[in-house]
Parts: sequence; structure tokens; C-alpha cells
Amino acid sequence: MSELTAEQEEIRSLARRFADEKIAPHAAEWDRNHTFPTDVFSALADLGFMGVCIPEEHGGAGADFLSYMLVLEELSRGDAGVGVTVAVHTSACTLPLLEHGSPYVPALAAGEEIGAFALTEAGSGSDASAMTTRFAGGRITGAKQWITNGSHASTILVFAREEDGRIGAFVVREGFTVAREEEKLGLNSSSTADLVFEDTPAERLGEPGKGMAIALRTLDGGRIGIAAQAVGIAQAAFELATSYAKERHAFGGPIAQLGAIQQKLADMQTEIEAARALVWRAARLKDAGRPHTVEGAQAKLFASRVARHWTGEAIQVLGGYGYTKEFPAERYYRDAKVTEIYEGTSEIQRLVIARALLGEAMRGG
Repeated sequence: MSELTAEQEEIRSLARRFADEKIAPHAAEWDRNHTFPTDVFSALADLGFMGVCIPEEHGGAGADFLSYMLVLEELSRGDAGVGVTVAVHTSACTLPLLEHGSPYVPALAAGEEIGAFALTEAGSGSDASAMTTRFAGGRITGAKQWITNGSHASTILVFAREEDGRIGAFVVREGFTVAREEEKLGLNSSSTADLVFEDTPAERLGEPGKGMAIALRTLDGGRIGIAAQAVGIAQAAFELATSYAKERHAFGGPIAQLGAIQQKLADMQTEIEAARALVWRAARLKDAGRPHTVEGAQAKLFASRVARHWTGEAIQVLGGYGYTKEFPAERYYRDAKVTEIYEGTSEIQRLVIARALLGEAMRGG
């Protein structure tokens, strides 16, 4: 019995084929040259992959959230930078705008525009409530840091403190400045920018003072997408390590004959499958309209750890070659680390899980 429907399998197969043919062959060059592959996102838009889970009446492909996770995994298997660009565009910008009836959704869902999510500041990362960016008189003033898609987005969901001290959510489409493009350890085919808002026009999204609620709901779904990205990176590393073990000869035969290699690959596959199962569980809960905060946190916590650990072990399987840029193992390793950091660090995911588990007992109440 298949775990996926025929439609989900078809979407997954299409995404896998696209990743194998149009993404993976160019990923090393994009990484080396820090190239944002604009043409790839146009091609993804033609396939409906820039709005997989957005209803057709709003310009999207009309598939479910799990199908969107399948796409993110396959794209990230080809190149994690492409995966995160689509993830933030969809999960962190288009979906919250859809929830609040924004007129900008069709252009985003169709891939005519790219979206971004601006919450983090230099002094407020995990503690988002410490933000200092201000909204008054229909305009935003402040700065945001580490904004994925920042240099290419035309629609940005920005969070700012209102005049009464509460935090609101706003849509910005013009009048902001890209202060710099970040130099990163990995994900070099994606954009990570610092943005400056100086008396920038902004449109309110949702009710006054409800920005943190919107941000937290957005992150609940967004972290499932990052978990799917982590699974895709780990899967790519596993496929590379397995292929290499079959072809590399030492001690009179392929290293796949060595017990140490067999044990490593068996554990790698098992943990990747477990991470994938957590992603699918969280996605199905979201599709069903059921609470998924804890399940999303569990998926991200586990999948990101799996990706970081097993990309390192893939390098070990390849030995000296794994440490060179001749093979993509080192890129997978660099790309994997950030999945433990963005959309909520692993420490924050543990806090989310623990709060649900222990409740008032955590505070001695």
C-alpha cells in the first residue's frame, strides 16, 4: 500500500526529474559563483512549483501541503539553496498573505514575484519580541537581518512595533533598501540580505497588534518546510555515499563489502526515513487543519540533526575525496548546518516541545 496518493507520487516524480536534470548538474557552479538562478525559478513557476499548495483560484497549483513538502525535499536534494528560496517564498510569505486575503497572492503563487519574510533583527533573533523596527502613520522605519530572498523579493512580510508597543504584521512592496548580501557558509545559491526601511510605505496584514500571532503561525508551517529541506540534503548525501561505496575499491573489492561502511549506510538510511516520516506526519496534520506546532518542531529538530550528522559521515565514506570540491559531499555538509539554525534554532524547537510536554511545571507553577 502506497503511503502517497497517485497525484502526490506524480508531483514528487516531476520534482525529482526537474531536480536531476535542471538543478543538480549546475549546483556546484552556483555554489562556487554565488549565483541566484533566476531562470530556474521561472521554470519552476511554469510547473506550478512556486505555488504548489496555493489554491488554483488564487493562482497556485492547488495541491496539498504534503505535496509541497515532497517538492521541497526533491528541490533541496538537487540544491538546498533552491529549496530554501521556494520554501520561504511559499511558507513564510505567500501562505500568510493567503490566510489574510491579500491581493498580492496570485502574482506570488504564479512565480511572477518572489516573496520574503522579515522578522529577525541584529538584536532580536530567537527573542523576536525584542525588535525595534517601528510602524507609525502607515510607514515602517528600522532594519532587518538575514532575510532569505531579500535581494530579489518584491513582496515582503515585515513585522514591526506599533505605536502602542504591540507588534503588527505589514506588507512592504517598495521603498526599502538592500544594505548588503550576506557571505555564508553554505546555501550560496540563495539570497540572504540585510534590509533597511526608512519611512517605507507599508500595508497592514491582519489585525493591529496581532503580528506575533501571525509570525508564530507562519513559523509553525515554515519549520516543516525546513525539515523537508534537511531531509532532501541528507538524501542527496546518502545517495552519493552509497554510489561511491559501490564503485570505490580498496582491500581487494568495493568498500561496500566492508562492515563499517555497511553499518554506516544502514544507519544513515534508517534515520533519513525516520526524519521523512516526521515531516509527512506534520504535513498531514496541517492539511487536516489540526494542531501541528509540536509535530513541526519535532520534525525540524530531528531532520536537521540527521542532515548535519549524516552529511558529515558521507564525507567520511568518501575519505579524502569527500573533503574536496570534486564531489558535492562537502557542499551538502555546509548546506546542512543552517537547518539547525533558521526558522527557529534547535534549542527553540526543544523549548516548544518541552512547553507542550511540561506546561506550567516548567515555571514551577
